[in-house]
Amino acid sequence: MNYKIVSDSSSDIFALDTTPFQSVPLKIITDEKEFIDTEDLNVSEMTDYLKKYKGTSKSSCPNMEDYKDAFEGADGIFCITITRNLSGSYNSAVLAVEDYICDHPEVQAYVIDTLSAGPELALLVKKLEELIAENLSFDEIKERICEYKNTTHLLFCLESMRNLANNGRISHATAKMAGLLGIRAIGKASLEGTLEMVSKVRGADKAVGEIFDLMVANGYCGGRVRIHHCDGISSVESLKARICEAYPEADVTVEKAGALCSFYAEPGGYLVGYEGAPKN
Repeated sequence: MNYKIVSDSSSDIFALDTTPFQSVPLKIITDEKEFIDTEDLNVSEMTDYLKKYKGTSKSSCPNMEDYKDAFEGADGIFCITITRNLSGSYNSAVLAVEDYICDHPEVQAYVIDTLSAGPELALLVKKLEELIAENLSFDEIKERICEYKNTTHLLFCLESMRNLANNGRISHATAKMAGLLGIRAIGKASLEGTLEMVSKVRGADKAVGEIFDLMVANGYCGGRVRIHHCDGISSVESLKARICEAYPEADVTVEKAGALCSFYAEPGGYLVGYEGAPKN
């Protein structure tokens, strides 16, 4: 079977080594500019602009036609999206699959609502690449990736939550806890696919310790970790060192976040996808 992996750009992955892959971009929109979440976008310039910008800004999900274009060229498609409780990307992908299969009845396609964002999606993309390389059937890959999704998790650390609050992702009251007196807000992707605040700590070092402790408490024991950051390299390198010191066999990848994740993480923020205990 000719496989292809499609993901919206919240995964922060734009190419794979061994499997055909297509990133479908989300957008960041202001009254003055539009930023398309592609590999070529200068994310630092975007975040610098947004820090100075006084108007409203929002994110925009891909439409059905964007996904249908990405599906071309494969008869086995796995599509991964940001949680449907934060974006319409999942619904667009589902409608696109239904329409695409009407025109291409020989195609098999499956849309995965990750109930998460950022580096947890990246873990799923990489796992799919491995499963496809094993020459498994479509149904076997579907079963295995669903099992794997039940063991992946997302944590995040934010210095500011202005954009999350302005876009209705969290309350303005919750957002006020971040950015005051060096306070960092620590949160996670809930089982329902929403953003859930877990704790607040003062200072970058304490935030790293809190993230690490939460990972271990949730079953992390040396597997894969992907850390995506928005100009927060010092903190994430400290977290990587903490993980590798405790678990020398750990596979830890650090990347700069793309536009969508940087828009919500904001400068100094980072997201951590990791393998841990089953979710249910």
